[in-house]
Amino acid sequence: MTSPKRILVSACLLGHAVRYDGKGKPLAHPLLERWKEEGRVVTICPEMAVGMPVPRPAAEIENGLSGEDVLCGRARVMEITGGDVSAEFIAGAEKAVAFAQANGCTHALLIDGSPSCGSGFIYDGSFAGKKLVGNGVTAALMARAGIAVYSDRQIEELAAVLGA
Repeated sequence: MTSPKRILVSACLLGHAVRYDGKGKPLAHPLLERWKEEGRVVTICPEMAVGMPVPRPAAEIENGLSGEDVLCGRARVMEITGGDVSAEFIAGAEKAVAFAQANGCTHALLIDGSPSCGSGFIYDGSFAGKKLVGNGVTAALMARAGIAVYSDRQIEELAAVLGA
């Protein structure tokens, strides 16, 4: 019998206060609770993994572009204060992918909206709350690495794929 598949989960979804605003964004869902009890959940915050502070300035991918654009050098992750944190976001994505692979994770459940973990939508770079369809830097690199990415709103879909 094979062991159940492990799932990489954004640390903020587990209530860890790692977001830019110093808060978590806990996802209260029976499936997530069961996966935790089964020892299937592996967690990371890419920004924390590279030593970014909490709290930190809000950041968005510039000009309505995506995490893939950041990885290809066509866009930057910019803080609301004007700082370019692209290198930190790319390094965090690399650490998250390596961590997922080292822990046998083939699927990830990531917080939506983040310029790092956004996996269904991200913000457009205007800091005006405008959303657009797209992936953050970590979600894009996970997809490149063959790790299936699901947003926090897709937990039921993830469960169906996992057969759990």
